[in-house]
Amino acid sequence: MERLAPGRVRDSILSFLSEQDEPIGLKEIHSAVRKQVGQVSSSSVRSYLNLNTPEVFHRTSRGQYLLREQEQPWVGPAKVSISSQSIAIGDAVLHHADCLTWLSGQEPHKFAAVVTDPPYGLVEYTSKEQSKLRSGRGGVWRIPPSFDGHTRSPLPRFTVLDDNDKRGLHDFFVKIGVQLMRVTVPGANVVIASNPLLMHIVSAAMAAAGFETRGGIVRLVMTMRGGDRPKNAHLEFPDVSVMPRSAWEPWLIFRHPPIGRVQDNLRKWKTGGFRRQSKDKPFFDVIKSNPTSAREKKLAPHPSLKPQKFLREIVRAALPLGEGVLLDPFAGSGSTLAAANFVGYQSVGVEIDEKYVKLAANAISRLALFNH
Repeated sequence: MERLAPGRVRDSILSFLSEQDEPIGLKEIHSAVRKQVGQVSSSSVRSYLNLNTPEVFHRTSRGQYLLREQEQPWVGPAKVSISSQSIAIGDAVLHHADCLTWLSGQEPHKFAAVVTDPPYGLVEYTSKEQSKLRSGRGGVWRIPPSFDGHTRSPLPRFTVLDDNDKRGLHDFFVKIGVQLMRVTVPGANVVIASNPLLMHIVSAAMAAAGFETRGGIVRLVMTMRGGDRPKNAHLEFPDVSVMPRSAWEPWLIFRHPPIGRVQDNLRKWKTGGFRRQSKDKPFFDVIKSNPTSAREKKLAPHPSLKPQKFLREIVRAALPLGEGVLLDPFAGSGSTLAAANFVGYQSVGVEIDEKYVKLAANAISRLALFNH
């Protein structure tokens, strides 16, 4: 018997069962695998099925198998309900809610992609620290009046986070990841804005929740973070920077594990990869970006507002076939929803802070119309 390449039996089984809506018998599965890969023993097929039950396969009765994901099939774009706590703006719906509570009440396999800019360290978005930010008193937020003649935007000081803060950050993203795993379809991209000092914590948490790590997007942007001389010793050490001057921002990429091959997943769930920029140009993981302009900040005065030009690129790429509903569980000013409206995608956002919900309600349509 010809020796098969590793994974061919597995891929053939997954490919065949991903197209079935009803439980299939071992004999029929074996026959389908033989048609795809040639001679293979029924014991090899049976062994793979048994070893991966119940994680991948559900044995409905003796010798009858169904993919676990098939028990709750995705039937198309999510049907978004509008309530007193929801606002519809174009093809976007914004919910005023705690995202963990809200996600726990959603149906499985509802969203085809996630693009979000969450609170990096969580501490800076507590009501106490937000109150300090809004009053200009700082707290964990660094709010210097100016630097070299330029007004500086507020930035969280992540170097002040202690071990308990970091453990809390990890635990929070595990909880978020578990819920996102449940509500996304197989192959869904999850793109999360992060920070060089904390991205390893977020990555570990999302992997623990079951997501595949798929690298990241480098946003090339010059910020005011880092590059400073030692505090209160700048004259003594004029040639020293405590940290490198930041010239990039990481956006981490995760994927809900697809079923079978990418092409199988694309046919069934419309997900599994990134949308190319054109037929001749793929989507790249390095994107040049300017800081958010004063004009955009005026439309949506949020402390971590990202420019529409950048967001439109990653939002468009997140749905490989341009189909499905995109989710932002940390909607903030609604800038991701605005980008989705611009490229013509359906989107849903969730925001816990009432002040930001009111801000987003006015900003989404304006940002979607923003012309660089």
